[in-house]
Amino acid sequence: MKRALAWLRILGAAGILAVLVWQLGSAAFLDGLGRISVPGVLAALAIGFTTTLFSAGRWQIVATRLGLRLSLRTAVADYYRALFFNGVLPAGVLGDVHRAVQHGRDSGDVPRGVRAVVLERTAGQVVLIASAVTVVLASPDVVPGAFREVVVVAGVVVVLAAVTALVVGRLLGGRWIHSPSKWRRGFAATLADVRLGLLTRETWPSVGFLSVATLAGHLALFVVAARVAGVGAPVWQLVPLMVLALLAMGLPLNVGGFGPREGVCALLFGAAGLGAAQGVTVAVVYGVLTLVASLPGAGVLFVRSVAGFRETRAPHTGVVPAPRTAADTGIESEVGLKS
Repeated sequence: MKRALAWLRILGAAGILAVLVWQLGSAAFLDGLGRISVPGVLAALAIGFTTTLFSAGRWQIVATRLGLRLSLRTAVADYYRALFFNGVLPAGVLGDVHRAVQHGRDSGDVPRGVRAVVLERTAGQVVLIASAVTVVLASPDVVPGAFREVVVVAGVVVVLAAVTALVVGRLLGGRWIHSPSKWRRGFAATLADVRLGLLTRETWPSVGFLSVATLAGHLALFVVAARVAGVGAPVWQLVPLMVLALLAMGLPLNVGGFGPREGVCALLFGAAGLGAAQGVTVAVVYGVLTLVASLPGAGVLFVRSVAGFRETRAPHTGVVPAPRTAADTGIESEVGLKS
């Protein structure tokens, strides 16, 4: 089943791109690749570092509130590695899966490590969906009718799901945490982590600010991509289109973000009078710059691989530790009790 879903994502993305090539030709894609410049690459690396720092900080806050150890330095390195995996592997989320499981293993609590990453990413998606709904309500003319309905429905679903989860958690969470059903216990534990990791007064202001700052960084990179692609439209006209394009990147039918992003950009730029082909070019440039921004993750992967290789190849000292005696165990037990 998982393999079928993976292939569905790849085929869905390929199908979207094939339709765009059929309708607009390959020039829009090739033009995007040919416009990549050194200033654009440098801007992508700088903006990428800023957004990664914000995202890693958000993850650190959530993980720490859930009782997991995570330094900001480790969070930034792991986040970079996850972004690189997301960009070069199918489905676009395998890097986050690896980040969640690895941190859970390092912390000794895989389920909670996974929930920390899920909550961290959920906070970012909530801010993005709220921004998309705001765009639709404030600037309905820039959004085609069908797309406008999808965004509004998505916003309503998110709100209803959040309210339902909070109500159920408030009414039944205390009883379900001791339920013999592992599903009820898991649901109660998840809701407790949601409240602790996102909704406390010590957490939500920082998480919300970092999520907004991260979204602003992604939009800034999109504006850079538009300028590199030769689009001279004012920023106020581009930002609503780019918010919706970022929302489309969350659809499961993509490979490293490619697919829905290009289709939505073609649709939105065409409706805004900027040209569907120009929208595809901007999307392609953005995709390339996003991959460039994640390249430090390849460096993290290389450094850690070399370090792991050296550890496995390190020569043994040949010193055999002395056997433990009952007296040793008794002394350690007394020390442990006194401490």
